[in-house]
Amino acid sequence: MLGYEAVILLLAIAGTIAVVFVGLSRFLGPRNLNEEKTTPYECGVPPSGTARERFPVRYYIVAMLFIIFDIEVVFLYPWARLFRELGMVGFVEMILFMLVLLVGLVYAWRKGALEWE
Repeated sequence: MLGYEAVILLLAIAGTIAVVFVGLSRFLGPRNLNEEKTTPYECGVPPSGTARERFPVRYYIVAMLFIIFDIEVVFLYPWARLFRELGMVGFVEMILFMLVLLVGLVYAWRKGALEWE
């Protein structure tokens, strides 16, 4: 545990402050609830339907594809920073990584996952 005392102390102080502030806002803050304040906010548009409304599967497919290609960018940044140190082996591995993602994109495209009707 040598060296972790500061981290444990920081977590204890942060947790205490969070609990105290949430408790203070609960007891000291005004509670003027009305129908307007309790409705969900949808970018200024009055809510339509219920919160339990079902979304089309395409919405989730596009979201998953976005996450996959967003993670690709997360891996590209450190690779670009260490490009010279990695040499040709790092370059070939990144090309293979990009090819796998490209094959996945072409597959999703041909299956119609990116089409909105």
